[in-house]
Amino acid sequence: MTDLSDRMPVAVTRRGLFHGAGGLAAVAGLGLGTATAQPAQGLQGNINHSVARWTFGDMALEDLCVLARQVGLGAIDLCGPDDWPVLAEHGLASSMCNGAEISLEDGWADPANHPTLIDSYTRHIALLAQAGHTNLICFSGNRRGMSDAEGLDHCAEGLSQILPIAADAGVVLQMELLNSRVNHPDYLCDRSAWGVALCERLNSPNFKLLYDIYHMQIMEGDVIRTITDHHQWFGHYHTAGNPGRNEPDDSQELNYPAICRAIRDTGYQGWIAQEFVPLDPQTGPQSLRDAVLICDV
Repeated sequence: MTDLSDRMPVAVTRRGLFHGAGGLAAVAGLGLGTATAQPAQGLQGNINHSVARWTFGDMALEDLCVLARQVGLGAIDLCGPDDWPVLAEHGLASSMCNGAEISLEDGWADPANHPTLIDSYTRHIALLAQAGHTNLICFSGNRRGMSDAEGLDHCAEGLSQILPIAADAGVVLQMELLNSRVNHPDYLCDRSAWGVALCERLNSPNFKLLYDIYHMQIMEGDVIRTITDHHQWFGHYHTAGNPGRNEPDDSQELNYPAICRAIRDTGYQGWIAQEFVPLDPQTGPQSLRDAVLICDV
C-alpha cells in the first residue's frame, strides 16, 4: 500500500519495504533473544493482537516473529505462502494472508481482471485451507471513472464466482477499506457505506470488510459509531495514528483505547493488527510494545 505522510521519516509502502539494519539493532537492544522467547505476560486476553509485516520490513521475518512473541502477539498480518512456514516455526498465525491480488489499483471493480483474479484466488484459497489459515485480503481497485453502483455490480459479479469455493474451504475474503484522499487516489472501496452495501449484496459469511481505522478516520471519521452499527460486516481491523500513519499514541487524534473497547464490546473474536509505521525504526520494537498495551483493553 502506498502510504506516505508528513510524519514518516522515509517513504514506506507495502510494495517497497524498509531497508537497513536499524530494526535488528533495536531488537537486540530489547534483549529479545531467539525463537524461544515467550509471549509477554499481563495482557488482558480480550484482544487478539497482530502486526502488519510490511511496517517492520527492515527486520528479517524471523526477527519480527521473535519480537511478536515477546510483546504478546499471536500472529503477523499480510504474509503470503512463502512466509507461513516461518510463522509456524514461531507458533504464530497468519492473521491476514495476501498474495492472490493483482495490486491495490487493479481489483475486482474491473471485469477485465476477473479471469486472472478468479484463477489466483482459487489457487490461494486452496493454499490457505491446506495451511489452516482463514483470512485472505482482496481489493476493489480503482474506479477509473465508474460510478459507485457500477463498481458495486462488477465487484459482486466477480466475487460471487469464488465465494462458494471460499465457503467450501472455510476461507473468508476480506476487502480492505482504504482512503482515496491521502494515500490511494481513485480507490473505489473508500467508504464504509459502500463496503457494507457490497457485503449486503453478496450476503455471505465468507466475505467481510477489513476496517482500517486510520483510513476511515481520514475519509469519514465517526469510527466508534460505525464499528458499533456495522460490526457484523467487519472481519478484521488495522490500526495506525492519524495524521501520519505513525504510532497510535496521544500525539494524534484517534483514541485507540476507546475504539478497542468498542470493538471488544461487539463480541468481536478476530484480530486487531497494528499497521503503523514507526517514526524511528530504531525504536520501532518499543513502539510496537507500547501500541499493544494501548490497544489491550
